[in-house]
Amino acid sequence: MSWREEAKKRAAVEAVKHVKNGDVIGLGTGSTAAYAIKEICRRIAEEQLRVLGVPTSHRAALLASDCGIPLTTLDQHPVLDLDIDGADQIDPELNLIKGKGGALTKEKVVAAVSKQFIVVADETKLTDALGKKQLLPVEVLPFAVSLAKSKIRAAGGQPVLRKKEDNSGPYVTDNGNFILDVDFGVIEDPYQLQQQLKVIPGVVETGLFLGMANIAYIGTKTNLNVMKRTR
Repeated sequence: MSWREEAKKRAAVEAVKHVKNGDVIGLGTGSTAAYAIKEICRRIAEEQLRVLGVPTSHRAALLASDCGIPLTTLDQHPVLDLDIDGADQIDPELNLIKGKGGALTKEKVVAAVSKQFIVVADETKLTDALGKKQLLPVEVLPFAVSLAKSKIRAAGGQPVLRKKEDNSGPYVTDNGNFILDVDFGVIEDPYQLQQQLKVIPGVVETGLFLGMANIAYIGTKTNLNVMKRTR
């Protein structure tokens, strides 16, 4: 296992220590969140931990089901005790860019209804400014791709339609939408950009997660750092 995988796992295992009997948990999508799901499964098997999970993607749901986490829905549990998820980029104020895994809309909904949102990542995801050497995913209705591209360019971004891994066509989210990966360069005012993007007709959600994360566990090559939101 590479140092990055070790770091991701270390962060995820520490985050799962927050999970208590009876909790309803948001289950994130991506390689780091997968370590958290597996650690919850280990605790269920070895400690008889009793929890329910709300997955943020089909992939998270399959992994959780395969390893023994009972699943539920937001209709049944509209408020979650905590959410554990990864991030593509984390700034010093715990603002995030997410969405490389394609599940940004469900991830944002789950984070928004959770009493505590815990981020897990390795230290390569830290940045002093969002957008620095990082594309911003924007989920859009297929019907509105042309309009969204035009408006995003007017806002200073360079959008590229995400393709499937085999390049056979557009990547399609679990919601049936497309994703534009947008290069804005360094994002000087992420809150203003979020507002600009959300008013574009056909934009479903952006990968800007602002003021949502409460705590982040960051795995390093040899250790684990903790970041907490101060405001």
